[in-house]
Amino acid sequence: MKLLDLTIPLGIGTPPWPTYEPLQVKYFKRLAPNGANGQVVTHSNHLGTHLDGEIHFYTPGKDIASLDMDFLVHEGVIVDLSDCTTDYDIYTSKQVEERVEVKEGDILIIHTGFHHYGWDQPTADEIRYMVQHPGPDREFAEWAKKKKLRWIGVDCGSADHPMNTIIRNWMPRQAKQADAFFRKKFGKSVEEVFTDDKYQLMHIEMFNHGIIHAECVAGDIDLLLNQRATIGCFPWRFVDGESSISRIVAMVDDDRYEELMKKKKKAALTKFGDVAGASNPWLHEEARK
Repeated sequence: MKLLDLTIPLGIGTPPWPTYEPLQVKYFKRLAPNGANGQVVTHSNHLGTHLDGEIHFYTPGKDIASLDMDFLVHEGVIVDLSDCTTDYDIYTSKQVEERVEVKEGDILIIHTGFHHYGWDQPTADEIRYMVQHPGPDREFAEWAKKKKLRWIGVDCGSADHPMNTIIRNWMPRQAKQADAFFRKKFGKSVEEVFTDDKYQLMHIEMFNHGIIHAECVAGDIDLLLNQRATIGCFPWRFVDGESSISRIVAMVDDDRYEELMKKKKKAALTKFGDVAGASNPWLHEEARK
């Protein structure tokens, strides 16, 4: 068994979710004269690859420490929706099931392709990553409940559509762009699609059902498009934690790992050594065969 990292690099350049505390690091001791290096780290929980816990939005829910390992580690599937999603688009359960088989109780990782705009990528674009990515409507949330998904992961800033969050108010120029897109594609305004009763539905309407999600998933995700694997999320054993920075991995057998590494050797990489998805469109073409 070998592991593939689906975690983005975490450093002071990693953007948190808008308005949340970024990572701050300082040395409080150094080798000279203290004999050891030591650091103090300050940050919010919604930074880099992280798992949103139930009590982030649901007061009587579980804290991060209460999540069982059988819940965090399980069979799952990585679906590639990058061929059917553009800026501000809405993805559906039908699009997912057209590409992969999703079994009851699975972990589902959604590859929108917007991790290609993450801070670690050669095509980095923070506004596009956080503010313009696609997201679901209530139809998707209801389907996820019927499938009894363990948890969901997304390769962008939020599991909710950014225009179904407070970002709609914070970024008026992008909200205007989104509204024009919605009117052209759906024949409705953003406000008509994402009404007040749907606000942040992937958080508010899901966490009380035990279906939480990880955000900012990436790493070598482009090697696993439309494939199944054992997927593991490893947050802190965080008592009273509403969310947690996490390490997410996909587990595959040795032979499959060797084949995936052959593909990686031919791929363009980020400066941190992950597959640079936007620079390797052939990986996506292979996934769709």
